[in-house]
Amino acid sequence: MRNQLLRLLAQGALFGLLICALAFPPDIFGQAAQQDHIVNPQAMQQQLEASSATRQRNIDTLNTLLSSPVAERAMQQAHVTPSQVKTAIPTLSDEELSNLAARAADAQTKFAAGSLSNHDMLLIILVVVVIIVIVAIVH
Repeated sequence: MRNQLLRLLAQGALFGLLICALAFPPDIFGQAAQQDHIVNPQAMQQQLEASSATRQRNIDTLNTLLSSPVAERAMQQAHVTPSQVKTAIPTLSDEELSNLAARAADAQTKFAAGSLSNHDMLLIILVVVVIIVIVAIVH
């Protein structure tokens, strides 16, 4: 009886091991080590560099607009110093920077083509300055 019990126990254990062996893939532990990350580190680095370059280009576009004599006059009329505005520009979010830089570039292009008068450009710059100052205060 004791032999039968040991034999049944051995058969049950063997059956359990067989089930476990067939239930899991043979390289379950090797598979996790071999898989690539969801995001490739090089691709992530390239994306960060591109994002940083775009942000810097947008900051430069706004600084170029705000360095013009028309912009200096607009800031003077708004009782805002150029250094206040230029210090506030980097505090803008990427979306805010992109939006304002696109509008600034469009205004500069239209002004250079003669589509905008000095007065129109002055108003556009005043709006840009006010937006930058308000967003900087909110942040």
